[in-house]
Amino acid sequence: MLRLTPQQFQKLHPTYLRTPPMHETPPRTTVTNATGPLPSVRAIGLTRPLRWLVAGWHDMLRCGWISAAHGLAMAIGGAIIVLFARDRFWLLAGAVSGFLVVAPVLATSLYALSRALERGEPADAGVVLKTWLNWQQQHVNKFDNEYWCLVQFGTLLALAATGWVITSAALITLLAPVPITSPLEFVRHVVLAKEGFLFELWLALGGLLAAPIFASTATAIPLLLDRRTTLMQAVLTSWDAVLANPLPMALWAALIMALTLLGLGAALLGLLVTIPVLGHASWHAYRDLVDASALPSLEPH
Repeated sequence: MLRLTPQQFQKLHPTYLRTPPMHETPPRTTVTNATGPLPSVRAIGLTRPLRWLVAGWHDMLRCGWISAAHGLAMAIGGAIIVLFARDRFWLLAGAVSGFLVVAPVLATSLYALSRALERGEPADAGVVLKTWLNWQQQHVNKFDNEYWCLVQFGTLLALAATGWVITSAALITLLAPVPITSPLEFVRHVVLAKEGFLFELWLALGGLLAAPIFASTATAIPLLLDRRTTLMQAVLTSWDAVLANPLPMALWAALIMALTLLGLGAALLGLLVTIPVLGHASWHAYRDLVDASALPSLEPH
């Protein structure tokens, strides 16, 4: 009987895949599932999110008014919500936080501006217009999931925000000891209530919604903007990055929450700065966490 060495067998069968030795770890970019290959993720240091904020601040200064315009748009959106629900704080508390749930999608053009700066390209209004108006020209097939992935993601986040608004309003309306119509009453009868656990329950439900949304959006939208990938690949990669760096990403989530609350607490005017900084910083978070070089670029460099 003719016996072949492994090398001879591999030459005769080029599709043969060797099994790596026990000590050899396959690169994560070759791991596949039903959605296709996932990009590899990197481990980062605990304080790395602070560098993202510094880089985001520098990007905001370099972009100038076009970056600040994003913060202005968010502040105006928040002001409209406050105007509509000013006498219904039970609705306002959920509406404002729900509005911020979809902020990662609204910040897509901030990611594009940071990418332009990274490439040495002009970061101006043209980049923003191209991001929002001409993105469909980058896709040949208008009927596949790749074409609609950003729209699908935005819709899912909007539905999640709506669900939280309804849940928050129902919780406060049904369980608050008195009707809540102002921030002062919310603090007095919900936050500082001596009886019951309404505020703790409200925070817990909000956390149950916020945690998976944060894990799903941490790097997903910058990846969708930057590379040809499916929505499921982007979301799974984002989860992979968060699970691989639990402490740094917990710090990043805390920084996002703190800066957002600071922006809201300054009569929404703080959003003029915090939203652009966080948006630009999120691009740098994606670049640090995800090695997407194995995926085709969405547009030429």
